[in-house]
Order: sequence, then C-alpha cells, then structure tokens
Amino acid sequence: MSRIGVMPIPVPGGVKIDIRPTEIHVTGPLATLTHAIPPGIQAAFDEEKRILTVKRSSETKQVRALHGTARSRIASLVLGVTQGFKKGLIIGGVGYQAKVEGKELILQIGFSHPVKLTIPDGLKVVAPTVTTIQISGADKPKVGQFAAEIRAIRPPEPYKGKGIRYSDEQIRRKQGKTFAGGE
Repeated sequence: MSRIGVMPIPVPGGVKIDIRPTEIHVTGPLATLTHAIPPGIQAAFDEEKRILTVKRSSETKQVRALHGTARSRIASLVLGVTQGFKKGLIIGGVGYQAKVEGKELILQIGFSHPVKLTIPDGLKVVAPTVTTIQISGADKPKVGQFAAEIRAIRPPEPYKGKGIRYSDEQIRRKQGKTFAGGE
C-alpha cells in the first residue's frame, strides 16, 4: 500500500475542484491548474469534509507506482492555487548581473553578449538586486523548470564559485592547484 497515496488532501475554502475521468481542474485565488489523471487512478472529492482522496482501481505494478505520484501532483495543484511556489537564484561572479525588462530576463554572465530569456506565461520573475532572481508561480513544475533552465546557462563551478546557483544550494569548493616553489 502506498503510504503517500492513501493520505487525504485537505482542500481549503475558496478552492473549486472539478474531477473528470481523465483530468482534474483545480481553481483557486491565484490560478486555475489542470492535471491529467493516469489510467487506473481515481480521484474523489468530499464537499462536506473538504477532503480529496486518490484511489487506485487495480494492484498492477504500474498503477501502484503511479498512486503516490498522482496524489503528490494533485496536492501540489491545491497548494499552488492557494499559496504558490517560489524559487530563488543567486548569481556569483565579477560583473555578473540580471535584470527583468517586460517579459524578458536579461543575464550578463561572462559571455560576449547578454543572454535573453522569455518569461513563460503564469510565472512572475523579479530581480530584487542585480545578483538575485526570484521566480514565483502557481505551477510547481513550471517554476522548477524555468529555474533549472536559468541555472543551466552558467552552472556554478567548484573552484571560484562563479555561476548561477539556487539560493539554498551549497557549492563544494575545490582547492585547485598549488605552487610547489623551489627552495
């Protein structure tokens, strides 16, 4: 039995759940999100108790594997439409900086030209300082994917620590070469 899959999902007031055979629509104060329900998984919403449950129809290996995943994705939908998700990035390096202009994020990170990224719909990107970027939105995979795309442009390197890293990421620094001077 899936320990995560059997846990009920509490649904706060102001969130509307629409369950269809192949997908679930969650509407809240921040956004409306949709997720495809995998075959063999059923979702049920109890209006009185405001609890959403996820059950599986069979005990096949694939359905059992998807049970906890489906429940986690649906729980992140409910959390996303009520609170939203945030990711922070820190830029390290001399002269490295970021700024937001309209629907574009402009990065100057040591290349001969500035890197321009179009901000996806549904995400809010701000650069409170020139070395920090804050990404927020209701869709957890979209927030994480855009943060990963930004980080992949110039990942942090272990010798000087230059590059783009997550705000909660620790970079293990390496010592580098040492000069063994003559006597």
